[in-house]
Formats: sequence, C-alpha cells, structure tokens
Amino acid sequence: MPAPETEIDLSAKDLYINRELSLLEFNGRVLEMAKDASMPLLERLRFLCISSTNLDEFFEIRVSGIKQQLSLGVSTPGADGLSAAEQFERISAQAHTLVDDQYRTFNEMLVPELAEQGIRFVRRTHWNAEQADWIKRYFNRELLPVLSPLGLDPSHPFPRTLNKSLNFVVTLEGKDAFGRDSGLAIVQAPRSLPRLIRLPDEIARSQYGFVFLSSIIHAHVGDLFPGMRVTGCYQFRVTRNSDLFVDEEEIDDLLHALEGELPSRNFGEAVRLEVADNCTAHSAEYLLQEFGLGPADVYQVNGPVNLNRLLAVVDLVDRPDLKFQPFTPVLPAVLQPGDNYFDALDKGDVLLHHPYESFNPVIEFIRQAARDPAVLAIKQTLYRTGAGSRIVGLLVEAARAGKEVTVVVELRARFDEAANIELASHLQDAGAHVLYGVVGYKTHAKMAMVVRRHKGRLRRYVHLGTGNYHAGTARAYTDFGLFTADRVIGEDVHKIFQQLTGLGRVSRPKKLLQAPFSLHKGILTRINREAAAAREKRPARIIARMNALIDPQIIQALYQASRAGVQIDLIVRGVCCLRPGLPGVSENIRVRSVLGRFLEHSRVFYFQNDGNEPEVFCSSADWMPRNFFRRVESAFPIEDRKLAQRVIHEGLELYLKDNSLAWTLQPDGSYHRSGNDRQKPRPAQGVLLQQINGIELS
Repeated sequence: MPAPETEIDLSAKDLYINRELSLLEFNGRVLEMAKDASMPLLERLRFLCISSTNLDEFFEIRVSGIKQQLSLGVSTPGADGLSAAEQFERISAQAHTLVDDQYRTFNEMLVPELAEQGIRFVRRTHWNAEQADWIKRYFNRELLPVLSPLGLDPSHPFPRTLNKSLNFVVTLEGKDAFGRDSGLAIVQAPRSLPRLIRLPDEIARSQYGFVFLSSIIHAHVGDLFPGMRVTGCYQFRVTRNSDLFVDEEEIDDLLHALEGELPSRNFGEAVRLEVADNCTAHSAEYLLQEFGLGPADVYQVNGPVNLNRLLAVVDLVDRPDLKFQPFTPVLPAVLQPGDNYFDALDKGDVLLHHPYESFNPVIEFIRQAARDPAVLAIKQTLYRTGAGSRIVGLLVEAARAGKEVTVVVELRARFDEAANIELASHLQDAGAHVLYGVVGYKTHAKMAMVVRRHKGRLRRYVHLGTGNYHAGTARAYTDFGLFTADRVIGEDVHKIFQQLTGLGRVSRPKKLLQAPFSLHKGILTRINREAAAAREKRPARIIARMNALIDPQIIQALYQASRAGVQIDLIVRGVCCLRPGLPGVSENIRVRSVLGRFLEHSRVFYFQNDGNEPEVFCSSADWMPRNFFRRVESAFPIEDRKLAQRVIHEGLELYLKDNSLAWTLQPDGSYHRSGNDRQKPRPAQGVLLQQINGIELS
C-alpha cells in the first residue's frame, strides 16, 4: 500500500528536475537521431542542424535570462531550488559536452558516410590545383567586392557584430600604407553570402562537392590586407540575447513598439562565443573581453561555427534515397473536393490528424466561408502562419467582400514578430478588424469561427486545433484539429473571442477549458478526481501528451495521484520537471519522449473519469505556468465516441507502444532509449504513416 500522503513533502526540491537541464537533455535526444544509422543519411544531417538551431535559441532566450539574473544580483529558483549561479554552472558543463558531441557526430560519423555517398565537404588542405584555381576566381568575383576588412586602431574600434553572424579575427604583421601596425583586424561575412558553395561537377571529384565559405575566406584573407602578412585567421560567432522586451503597461501601440524593438535583437547582450578550435588563447581572450564574456562562455569547435547552415545540403542534394520516403496527406472521407463543408458539419464533427491528413480542409473551410453569401462573419486567431499564407489571403478576400472579419494576431510570437506585423497591416488595409489580444497575455489558442445563416437562424461553425494555422508546419508537425457545429462549443468560442476583442466580464465556457481562467483548475480537478477514485479502489487512469511539463502544482497533483494508486503515463516531448519512479512518490508514473521525422506537437489529455465515459481533450497548451496563467489557451473535448477513440489510439496508445524512437525518463533526469533487437520496430509515426497513408514500414 502507498505510504500515507502526509508523510512526504511533495514540494521538496529534490523531487523536481531543473527546466534548463531537461531542455538540454531534449537537445541531446535530437542529436541521437543524427547518430541513428536506421535513419536516412540526409535526414540525420537535418537532425544535427536542428540540434544546433535548438541550442542557439536556448542561449538566446534561456541562458540570456539566467545571465540577466546574475548581472542584477537576483535569483528566482524554480521548484528544483537551483540558484541562477548553480544553473549556469551546470548548463555550461552540459552544453559544452553537447557541443563537443555535435561536432564529433559531424566529423566522425556524418562526413565519412556522406563522402561514401558522393557528398563531400572539400577541406582547404585538400584542394587540388584545379579546385584552388576555381575557388580563387570565385573569391575575386563573388566575395572580394562585398567583404569589408576592418583594421582595429583608435579610429577603428571593434565593430558591432550581428547576432549569430560569421566573422573572422585576423592577426597581422607589417604596416599599411598609412604606417599603421595595430596587428589586428575583423572580417565580417555578410548574411547575403551562401555559407556553402557547390563546386562545378567537372572539378568536384564527386557527385556533390561543397566548400565552406569560411574556408574560402580563410584561404584568401591575405588578399584583403595587401602588403601585410597574415599570421592567424580564426572564425567566430557570437550569440546574443534575443528576448524582446516591451512594457505593455507603458505603451499606446504594441505594433509600433515591437517594430521599434526588433532591430535590437541583432545587438543584444552577448551570451556565448563560438570560435575555431585552433584559435589562439590570446585571440580568444581578446574576443571574450570585447564581448564582456567569461571563460565559461567560449565554445571552441572543430568545424564551421554555425552547423545549422548545413541544412542547405539537404535541399541542394537530389538524392531521394537518402531522405524520408515522401507521402501524400489524405483527406477525411467526409470532406472531399466539391463538398459543402457546412452541410458536412451539420451532420457531425470532423477530426483531422496532421500531417497524415491534409491541412487543405482548414484552408477550404475559410475559403468557403469567404465566398458563401450566407456567411456573415469570420473570427480567427493567428499565432504563426508563414509567408504568403493562403488563409490570410482568404481573410483579406472575405473582408473586401464585406463580411465581418475579426482577426486576433499575436504580434509577440517569438521570432515571428516581423511577419505578424506585416500580415496585421495587410489585414487592416483590407478592412478586417485586427486586434492584438489582451495586454500581458499571449493569445496562443488556435480557433476559427464562422457565423452563417442556416435555415433562417445564425449558426456557428468552429475549427479548434493544437497547432498553428500554418500550411508548412502542418506538413512537419503532428497536430489534431476538430471541426464542429456543436452549439455549446460554438458559444464557448464566441465567449473567448468576446474576451479577446472587447471589455467586461463574460461567463465562463461550458465545455472548453480556457487559460488563464479555467484550464489549470480544470486539469487539477480531473487529476484529483482520478486520485479519489483510486483511493476507493475504483479504476483510475491518466494519459497525457504534451511538449513540456513544468508547472509545480500539476506535478504535485500527479505525485498525489500516483501515491493514491493512479496509473499515469506521460508522453512529454521536451522539458519534463517531474521525476518518475521515485519510491513512495511517483512509482506509478512513467514518462517517455518520442521523436521522429515529424515534430511532436499535439497535446492530448485522457482521464478515465471514474466509470463514466472517459474524457479526452486536445489543447493548444502545455502544462507550464506560462500556458496556464500568462496566455489565452483552450482545451477542447472530443465528445464523438469514434473520434475520441481515434485520438486515444493514434495520439496515445501507439506512442505508449513505440519501441524504437522512444526514450524513457529515469528518476535522475537522464533518458534511456527503448528498443529490443528481438522485437519488430514499431515507431508510432511509422505505424501512422502505414495505417493512414499506406506507406510500408521498413
């Protein structure tokens, strides 16, 4: 029997995993995909690039926040109790290990295997005479005219370097035409220059031969300083704080305030310095001093300082055999071309599971609404949409046709601020009502509502999703979407839009759970209900899938439920601060992280519901404080039994059975990859591609 629940302090810091270290563990799992020989080779290179991009953002946002705490002499420990200084020390050690592993994976695994397939990165020391001659001409024609070497002296101070840009520190001997001999210069590579240059086929000596821009500049840097001798040339890259700050209480116009802040992202406080591994200690120390960084902030790398630029290779190399097998997303049987979607939804709810099922029905839903004379109004939230969004174009069309179009655009969607400012202006120019949500709360809920006259009455048709209205990510992210004409859900969505666009108090939604008001309490209530059932020896079960689990109150409730005997399975892609398998605390909790060719993005919550029909919710929200209390989010029920069973099977059961691309979280915060050579691999994503798209598992 579990120990009495009063004997253990469930807020004790040793019961929680540090958020930042858990995020680094996730990036380590992404890197493991790059090492996985069962994956197509070019896709492994893609995973390496993703791990590098993830780490960049980690430093730009997470590490920069910790450094700000350190500089201000304040510390806001999480539930794990680590101070800012303790976090930074552990982050530095773990991140240095991860970076070393990234470059070891690139140099010792991917480079040789790519070479075997005729894809070579030709190093400067290996150029033959013909290649060297072509590269020299390329340098003179394409690079020399745009490079601006900056000699450092009292009248030429150290230049401002863009966030994550490629630069070189050059040491020199001799005097220039003016007699200057500072001996130091900086060369900045414009972002317009490609970081990889493909050699002509006739001189490549392989099917695909590439040369790094850094190698070309390094080989010919002496041409930038005629009459002087180059004694050293070392590439470097600085990562800066990219978290925009806008005091929403002190501004009149959020759009214009963000427009003014965006340029500062390129020149925020430095948080990391990457340099070539052959950079001298003197040059590295000089750079650290210029950027106000310490020894723990420098990362010496054996290769290009920006691994994510290697992603271009995946697109430049036409080798389908080295990539994932293509597939065509299918349409649900009830939403075929030519169907009237509103007639279909009058008959019942429709579920979409992306990317296996097409995103086109979402676009078609807005298209039909824009062109249907019976439609009076369209309301939609937009968080990330992508350049040239067809949905935005259709909303513009609807507004110009005289329909009432209201769009809540989240301007503060990180790294998409500029794109969202542009689409907001485009919509406003067309006559749509554009709002930016509520001060202090990001609008993260994914909702679209169409108001249509049906048989003499107004009826609401709704789409709710776990993912963004972005056709591109719908091909790369796993997400669920629900179409419904349910009257109560329609009223609930209407209430949320009223909150977002107007003032005053609106009654709470009846079926939807909504942050920042009812979602956190609703989840806690359901966890506690399962715990109460278990104490009474009745069936109790919780399965939850999300991107991150951080909220301490939710974790404590899960611990209490585990101690009561509830069987709990958590599928958490990224950060998880809960420690499973602790005796007397969480021995009934299992946590796994599943990766694959698609980014796992769905949030699905299952509660057995004490003998009643199980409750199944899909949501835009992770179980994090920011989602519960600082965002507008929604969790919507899947009430149709057949659709609920689909969500349970496709979104939960298959992921609990995944025996090849799943990692199990250990009590100490580490992850062990599942797998057994004697078992047939059953990757969840592969099984879904087989079941829905007809692709055979390899």
